[in-house]
Amino acid sequence: MQPDQPPLRAHAAPGTVPPLFLDLDELPDEFTRLPTRAEFRFDPGMPAAITVEFVAEDGPSLVRHIGRGLLHGGLTAMSGSGDIRMWPMRPGERPSSWLLLESTDAGALFEIPREPLARWLDATYRIVPAASEMDGLDWDGFLLGLLDDPGTASH
Repeated sequence: MQPDQPPLRAHAAPGTVPPLFLDLDELPDEFTRLPTRAEFRFDPGMPAAITVEFVAEDGPSLVRHIGRGLLHGGLTAMSGSGDIRMWPMRPGERPSSWLLLESTDAGALFEIPREPLARWLDATYRIVPAASEMDGLDWDGFLLGLLDDPGTASH
């Protein structure tokens, strides 16, 4: 790949999936719930990663790239390891999943409603099925896109 050439992207199937906006609760401790708005974005050219922007009511936004498979798996079972993990709430509780984001500096736990996220993820899989999400992917461009610092601009 030449330096002035944009990275190749996976071949995208026709169609798009609009962003998903969800109202979440961030739980900084067991007694406090902070309202947080999250925007989930799907790029058919990089289907393995979902871009999620978390916007706190009184704070800066946080942008994370989260594996689409991790999000999908976390709707029904423990998914992920390391810095990002997701798992469903216990049976009988609200139909939600927990999403834990950790770093060496801080951590954040979010409660995410399962049904709207499941429907949205299903729509992304209709555009680019899991079995073909790596077809034609330029790994260098993909990794650079994941590692880019998108900044902390808020809406």
